[in-house]
Amino acid sequence: MLKMNDDLEGALKEYLALLDEEEYFEAHEVLEEAWHPLRLGNHPLANLAKGLINGAITFEHIKRNRKNMQNKAQRVIASYERYKHLSAEGIEHAVLFKQACQKIESLKIKHAEVFNVLVP
Repeated sequence: MLKMNDDLEGALKEYLALLDEEEYFEAHEVLEEAWHPLRLGNHPLANLAKGLINGAITFEHIKRNRKNMQNKAQRVIASYERYKHLSAEGIEHAVLFKQACQKIESLKIKHAEVFNVLVP
């Protein structure tokens, strides 16, 4: 597992690497460490980071395939869907946030059977 990092840029890089390794829970943990100071400081990127945290947890639900997995995954992805539009040019770490959103979108396509009731 990669080292925890409360630095946003480092956390985003670790998050991306962990998503590639299908280590969704760990990706959530790494980004959550960086999210806490954003949330406490009412940082404009706090909601986007929270959406990505929930995006990772969505795929952990799918990976574990527990009871009510589809319902849980659909509920949790809603946070990501609500905030993904905040990933825009000009924000701090825009490239990394864009890459993170692209990875979540790719995972949604990979697991389309879970999200077949969602409208893109």
